[in-house]
Amino acid sequence: MNPRQRRGVLFVLLSVVFAVVVFFVIASYVGNVASQVGSLRTVYRLADDTPAFAELQEGDLVADEVPARWLSPSAEVTLDELVGRKVATNLLAGTMVTSDLLVPPSDLSTTEREIAISVNQVTGVADRVRPGDRVDIYAVFADVPGLAKQVRVLVRDVRVVSVRGSQVVLDESAASGTQSVVPVTLALEPDDALAVTYAAAFAQEVRLVGLPAGLSDRTGEEDEFDAENLGGQAVPEGVDN
Repeated sequence: MNPRQRRGVLFVLLSVVFAVVVFFVIASYVGNVASQVGSLRTVYRLADDTPAFAELQEGDLVADEVPARWLSPSAEVTLDELVGRKVATNLLAGTMVTSDLLVPPSDLSTTEREIAISVNQVTGVADRVRPGDRVDIYAVFADVPGLAKQVRVLVRDVRVVSVRGSQVVLDESAASGTQSVVPVTLALEPDDALAVTYAAAFAQEVRLVGLPAGLSDRTGEEDEFDAENLGGQAVPEGVDN
């Protein structure tokens, strides 16, 4: 083997050794990155801009792989859990769809209806009402023609579905001209929903009354209270004494 051939063989051997070294360096780097990234999870992003309360269909969603360690629990939702649900706000294309961006599923029974009323610090039990609580609904009637001035229990043992943030509304009777109210959503039977809607429109005040947990025996509780309970006479509005 002449010197040129020996140099050629040496170069080939060096190339092989260099290739092996590069392979192990790359493999080590990839392994290190993989160990830092961890396992991947499938998430779903919006294919297009989506308006609030739009119902998601399979074609609206695009699957993506994201390292599990970078995901919050709310992002770990399946396609079946997303299809048919509604988004709670306007979302841009490419947004990862998480459970907290969806309108909560209804837990109403087949006979229940949801209705929202606005309460303030007084009528809403000083902001102590929370979703899942049970309340009675009282109505104060003072200026309804033909109806005596009275406090009436409209509905007993009502489930609170949700309590939203405070809102400022116009109120001519308030010194500032406005008042802060909180929308409270209630689960009611249809006839009870009608009664509460009527009271919200025409009663002077609709009040929530908090109930203790486990209350069952309500024997002896009054349904109405007016002047006769105080020894007077309940006179309907618009009727002279």
